[in-house]
Parts: sequence; structure tokens; C-alpha cells
Amino acid sequence: MRMSGLGLMLLLLVCWFGLDNRAVAQRTIIHEERSQYRDVVVTEFNNQRCMLFNVHRGDMNQTCIDLRDPRRLVFNYTRMSFAGLLLNPDPKRILVAGLGGGTIPTVMRELFPEARIDVLEVDQAVVTVAKQYFNFVEDEQLVNHVVDARVFIKRAGLRGEQYDYIVLDAFSGEYIPEHLLTQEFLQEVSQILTPDGVLVANTFASSGLYDYESVTYQSVFGAFFNFKTAGSGNRIILAKKQALPSAAELNAPARQLYERLRPYGINLLEYPAQLSTRPDWDVDTRILTDQYSPANLLN
Repeated sequence: MRMSGLGLMLLLLVCWFGLDNRAVAQRTIIHEERSQYRDVVVTEFNNQRCMLFNVHRGDMNQTCIDLRDPRRLVFNYTRMSFAGLLLNPDPKRILVAGLGGGTIPTVMRELFPEARIDVLEVDQAVVTVAKQYFNFVEDEQLVNHVVDARVFIKRAGLRGEQYDYIVLDAFSGEYIPEHLLTQEFLQEVSQILTPDGVLVANTFASSGLYDYESVTYQSVFGAFFNFKTAGSGNRIILAKKQALPSAAELNAPARQLYERLRPYGINLLEYPAQLSTRPDWDVDTRILTDQYSPANLLN
């Protein structure tokens, strides 16, 4: 198989970041898709198929599936994102911002066959790759919209639409787009949340943005659950418009959903004890706004 220039660059950069050369030698690039935003690369290694968005960071995989057991969620942060079900165990209308390989909406479609699911992905190349290589399927209940998430959410608010489960998973390479981090954006998200709805945001466990992001979420939603696990570079923010339940109150939905989530590798019973509302950030940090959001510099 002749390797393209991008494929060769990818392997050289992986070597630069210190990964085992034997693993690099066995990694196979099976597809490359170019778009106006980035290069989308699909690789296979050790019975995993992965999607990569760019080659400027060491842990470049955006989505991976286990070819031997496609239902099992490979990444810890993807499993963690289902902690939102502890706060709303039976969502009827779901919004997912950021498609990747389509893992989260696909699992939601299986878990809640009657729910309406809207997915927002700005890059048509990502949608194409997700359908061809990662088993993402649209149907009458699950619809992908090729649109900027902020534009869609703003328009949904103007139409008076609401969702009871919103997932923000809009990583773009090594950062989150700055217009999806501001107080104004989160206020727009809050506007389309139902009174008992839950916001699930996948973000960084540690970065220059951590304090800024935390105080910005707090300014809109008040106290939120901060969910981090050992060995993960991600954290999940769980926020509601209403007061949060106590961690003890989350044990009942964890037991209720445990068997349904187990085939995906999600042990929901472990999650309640790991949720915290205690600030571990500088509460005096400046809030990110549309006028002040130097996200790419801070991260």
C-alpha cells in the first residue's frame, strides 16, 4: 500500500511524540478525507479503527471502535459522558454537538429508540467518514445537521425549541472552538434546556482554560457536577437549570440503568461517588465572553 504524504507525516509525528515504533509500524491508514477545516484520517491497529483530525498532538485519536466488539466504548471519556443519565434517565429529545465517529448518538439511539436525536457537525467530511467507517446511521429519529453548533442552538432558541439532554463534544483537534466556550453561548444552551434537562460537556481535566471554563459554566448554571477519573485527560461537566440532586440520590438511577449500559462497557454504579460540586479552580478568574475568549492562547 503506497503511503500518502499525510500518512507519512502522521507516522513521523507519532514517533516524535514517543510512541512505540513497533506499534507505529503496524498502524495502517485505510482512508484520508480532506475538507476545508482539516484532514480526517482513518487508521486501524490492534483490532481498533480510529478517526484522527490532525497530527499536531500526541493523543490524536478522536474516535475509536473495537472491531471485535463495536458496541463497547473504547474511550473512558465517552463512557463518562453517559453520567448525564444519572440526572435525566429517560430523555425524550437529545442534542449532540460534535459528531466524531457518531459513538454517542448511536448509543443513545439504541438506548432510547423513541427519543428524537439531533446531531450537529460543521464538517461534512466527518459525517462522510463516520457513515463509511464507524457505523453511523441516520434515520427518522436520528438526524445529523451540517451546521455550526452555535448557529443551530441560537436558531433553536428563537424557535422556542427545547431539549432535555444536551451533549457538548465539539473538540476540534487540540482545542474547543472559542465561540462554544463563552458565557453568551452557554446562556443560549440554557435557553433550550427543559426545566429538568441536563447539559453534558466534555472538556479538559487540566489546561490553561480550566479555571476560565469553570467560572464561566458556574456563572450560567451555578453549581455543577465536576466528573474526573484517574488516568483520563478529560473531565465531564454536568449542569442543570434546577438545583442538583445529592450524590446519594444518583444511586437509584445508576442501579436502574446499570444492565442496559453494561454492554457498552459503562459501569454507571461507579459514577455517583466520583461526582463533585467542590470548586477546584480559582473562583476569581475572569469569565469568558464573546468579547473576551482567548481560548486558543490559554489552552
